[in-house]
Amino acid sequence: MKLPNIINELKSPKEVENFIKDLCTPSEIKAINERWEVAQLLYKKDKSYREIAAELKTSTATVTRVARFLFSESNNGYQNAFKRIK
Repeated sequence: MKLPNIINELKSPKEVENFIKDLCTPSEIKAINERWEVAQLLYKKDKSYREIAAELKTSTATVTRVARFLFSESNNGYQNAFKRIK
C-alpha cells in the first residue's frame, strides 16, 4: 500500500500526526512544517521571497523551491490543499 493511501485510512488528525512522528525524524517534520509556512505566505502574495525568508528565518532557496511547486509544477498539491482549507 502506498503512503497516500495509508494516510487516507487514518481516522483522525491525531492519528495522522502520530504516524508522521513515527515516519519522519524531528528534522524532517520541521522542514515539512517550514515549507507549509512558506507556502501559506507565498499564497497570500503580499510579501517578497526575501521578506518571507527573513520572517521565517529560512533560505531564499527554500522559498524559491516552494514557490516553484506552488505556482509552476503540475502536481497542484499545495493549490488543492489551499482550496480545501478555504
